Amino acid sequence: MLPKVAIIILNYNSWKDTIECLESVLRNNYSNYQVILIDNNSSNNSMEYIKSWAEGKQKILTPEPSHPLYSLSHPPIKKPIPYIYYTREEAENGGKIELEEKFQNANFQNSTTKYPLIFIQTGENLGFAGGNNVGIKYVLAKNDSDYVLLLNNDTVVDPNFLNEMVKVAIKDKKIAIVGSIIADYYTEKIVFTNSKIDKKLKGKIKLDYLNSCKDYWETERVSGASMMIKLEYILKYNLFLDENLFLYCEEIDICLRANKKHNLKIVTAGKSKIYHKEGASCGKGTDPLPIYYITRNRILLSKKLLNLKSRIIFWIYFIPSRLIRVLKWAVKGRWDLIKITYFAFKDGIQENGGKNILNF
Repeated sequence: MLPKVAIIILNYNSWKDTIECLESVLRNNYSNYQVILIDNNSSNNSMEYIKSWAEGKQKILTPEPSHPLYSLSHPPIKKPIPYIYYTREEAENGGKIELEEKFQNANFQNSTTKYPLIFIQTGENLGFAGGNNVGIKYVLAKNDSDYVLLLNNDTVVDPNFLNEMVKVAIKDKKIAIVGSIIADYYTEKIVFTNSKIDKKLKGKIKLDYLNSCKDYWETERVSGASMMIKLEYILKYNLFLDENLFLYCEEIDICLRANKKHNLKIVTAGKSKIYHKEGASCGKGTDPLPIYYITRNRILLSKKLLNLKSRIIFWIYFIPSRLIRVLKWAVKGRWDLIKITYFAFKDGIQENGGKNILNF
């Protein structure tokens, strides 16, 4: 029997993207998977819109028919799709197994999915790390899956993406984490491979090139937009996401812990392709939120994972790079970004901060 993969998708105030993502995921050609949708206490009734979509009452609003990736999420799959709704507490206790089995036996003769969709409401914004950990705890408590796949809600997937990830994962018992090739949703050009061979091609070629790539290559980390983790190693080595990071850099942390501390393999599946709307969920460029967390979390990770020599090298490069940015922002009058960078340094060095910055 094929390994079962639990696909965890985290939503926060972006239900339109999430619905498009779900439509594409439910078209994938791997047969043994279950989708777990986590809502991080959205303030815009996201969960109600997503439930309505599963019931066949809410239309898919993205993308426009002219978009080149339109066919990955259209036409809409058959509705209604059976789903079960859990609170965080119910989910972390493993849900209601009898109810899930009842749904599965009664509702799936003509359904698109083999298992019911699982919807989980966390009740508060736990960040990327905390929200995904709720899903992982549900999967572990239920104890019927072999892998969890963390998939960003602002992605759409190639139909063969999961099949390729599993094909690679089972090649070697020491493979703990498998990632995908990431392409830009708007241009279809590669934005992440994490292969030394392909770095010079990043952003210059479309995914057609990957048809000639090898099946996989070892790397130090994969993109958190599509990251499949072997459940056996989550249990054995406590490979949960670090909730102190809250948002950003979690995949760097978990990959380095798996690889450097436990000698496990991290690989990229060369033929697994997804398309990512960069920054759709949290912003990018000059938005305070990612600037704060990326700066703070890099400092935290340097203290957590690097030896003294590596930490010194980190600071030699890191401080000048931040100073250059601060000078550019000063010229543009972006004092808000300078202020947020100060807080990020302060909180990183003092090992505090986190959720309260969301109100900045």
